Amino acid sequence: MLVLAFDTATDRATSALVGDGELLGERVSRASTLLADVDALLRQAGAHPRDVDALALGVGPGSFTGIRIGLAAARGLVLALGVEAAGVSTLDALAAGAPGALPVIDAKRREVFVPGPRATVPGELELEPGTVCVGDGAVRYRALLEKAGAVVPPDEDERHLPRARFHAQLATSFGPVELVQPLYVRQPDAVEAAS
Repeated sequence: MLVLAFDTATDRATSALVGDGELLGERVSRASTLLADVDALLRQAGAHPRDVDALALGVGPGSFTGIRIGLAAARGLVLALGVEAAGVSTLDALAAGAPGALPVIDAKRREVFVPGPRATVPGELELEPGTVCVGDGAVRYRALLEKAGAVVPPDEDERHLPRARFHAQLATSFGPVELVQPLYVRQPDAVEAAS
């Protein structure tokens, strides 16, 4: 089974191509280059878009715009390729890449997303001494988390990325892409004006 996986919920998008559980290629870039990354992964693996059997995509929490980009790309790809999709929590993928660590995603507004999922102020997290925290939120709020007794790996440590290979690994129930729902946790900043 050839699974195309990607996540655009954080500032650094990740995409991967996984064949029968084996990682064939992975890229880290920006949400704006997602389709170019998908094309490059397929070429690198010597695969054609029609070879893809399913999509696994990150559904957040994270950037509202980033999540929407990923969902829109997934819907377009599903329509074009005639495959099914599965949504995977960005927090779960991050945790899979750093077993035992607490995934912490930057939620902007001086908050972070943590398992629950929920948004909270980083200084209000109750952490056991020595808790390893990973993710872009852990990097951004390193000083606060370390002051609370957490351990945050160096900024460039790959455990800070919700690698798409883990989305493919965690995806279990593939179905119509319309059933894949975003995990926003809170309301968007922008709202439609009342008529």
